[in-house]
Amino acid sequence: MAYLPKDLSVLAYANGFTLWHYTTPDTATLVDNSGYFNGASDLLRSGDMILANTGTAGAPAAGVFVVAANAAGVVDVTNLSPFGASNTD
Repeated sequence: MAYLPKDLSVLAYANGFTLWHYTTPDTATLVDNSGYFNGASDLLRSGDMILANTGTAGAPAAGVFVVAANAAGVVDVTNLSPFGASNTD
């Protein structure tokens, strides 16, 4: 799939920083590719954080991406930092 603007929402904004939420059936390894969020380059700033639910159609993962760079319309986010620890029960 690809980035869908309807799935990116603002959770909080303060002092030039925005906390976002994004949900997608795409895997985290696809979402963290440079250029995935180019459609939101006018919204995202370096340092913004995106709480994410990825892989919602099969192998779900939750965590945070950080906008590492946004230059000339090309957005790059860090790899997903997962929330929580393994649940072995």
